[in-house]
Amino acid sequence: MLNLKLWLLFAGLFTLATCATEPVKQQSHLPFLKISFYNCDFASRFYHQIASEEPEKNIFFSPISITTAFACLSLGAKSTTLSQILSGLGFNQTKISEQEIHKGFRHLLQMLNRPEAEIELSLGNALFTHDQYKLLKKFLNDAKHFYHAEVLPTNFKKPEEAVKQINNYIEKKTHGKLIDVVKQLDPKVVVVLVNYIFFKAYWKNPFNYESTQKDDFFVDEQTTVQVPMMNKDSNFNYYHDEELSCQVVHLPYKGNASALFILPDPGKLKQLEAALGTDALIKWGKSLKQQRLQLFLPRFSLSASYDAEKMLNKLGITDIFTDHADLSGITGARNLKVLKAIHKAFLNVHENGTEAAATTVIEIVPTSLPPQLTFNRPFLLLILDDLTKSTLFVGRVKNPNEEHLQI
Repeated sequence: MLNLKLWLLFAGLFTLATCATEPVKQQSHLPFLKISFYNCDFASRFYHQIASEEPEKNIFFSPISITTAFACLSLGAKSTTLSQILSGLGFNQTKISEQEIHKGFRHLLQMLNRPEAEIELSLGNALFTHDQYKLLKKFLNDAKHFYHAEVLPTNFKKPEEAVKQINNYIEKKTHGKLIDVVKQLDPKVVVVLVNYIFFKAYWKNPFNYESTQKDDFFVDEQTTVQVPMMNKDSNFNYYHDEELSCQVVHLPYKGNASALFILPDPGKLKQLEAALGTDALIKWGKSLKQQRLQLFLPRFSLSASYDAEKMLNKLGITDIFTDHADLSGITGARNLKVLKAIHKAFLNVHENGTEAAATTVIEIVPTSLPPQLTFNRPFLLLILDDLTKSTLFVGRVKNPNEEHLQI
């Protein structure tokens, strides 16, 4: 086997979405709904792997970025390598065909990359290919057709220029939020696959900047930090899950997007994490009801970087990183393997919803005091694309003051 190398790079930026609730019967023919449940299942399994590796750290990642990139790569995979990728992504190959998977992602990309005045959301792929190394036309055509992949000739014999080209592309697609993601390239690299996701939205009912005050956040029994705590007295979709010992609040953005913030009862974070999955999300979606609350939520930023190989190996995607890889659908020969799979994500939550310009909002509310819901201890979050029912990002905030994480 020739020692040629392939890089995978997932560049994710600020977003999440809920898993599909039970597919609506009259819409079950829609291709993206056929894969949304599987994407949600992958999100929870990948989260559990990260949480087991770093139990005391913040977590933030984009499952849809990872699944889209690997599904695109599966176009060139054969035999065991192909079955490992699809199984690792959670697809039951007796219930959904390869063609249905690829059609589902094509439809999902069309739905997510929608022009809206109130929300910015884009998800896409790029193949940086060696200008002297030919890939099969079928693979390139399918990558363009199903995954909207841009094919960008790159001279990897000049690694510094190649690194700059890739980083400039990611920086542009993520609107400057992810920079210098690639530090260096192995001299044998011939293909780099990049997936990016960008999301920017404003809260439907923003917080008042003037109401934000410093308050305590209890990282654990020994550690307390001061954080800027936003607050709002309003009606929210809310649910207290007594079985899972947590409280769930739903915050809508302008446009077809929203966020779930999940606060476990004291000492119940691990119990909640163990139960995090499709069933819990479906249950919460059905149980949310309007209630007036005085909500206290930290203003915070997170960025995280992961070497995804370790987590993917535990999900059964193994051969692709070894000389046993069969990516002959890319080149026509078994001469490629994946050298690295990197995932990097950034999140900024504040009064307007994102890092957008500040505004002052004056709210008039009744003088009676509603119940308080204060996110002053570790919590989970999801940011949701309501239209496609897709999980775009998942996070755990252990310490809002720790902005950067690298695994």
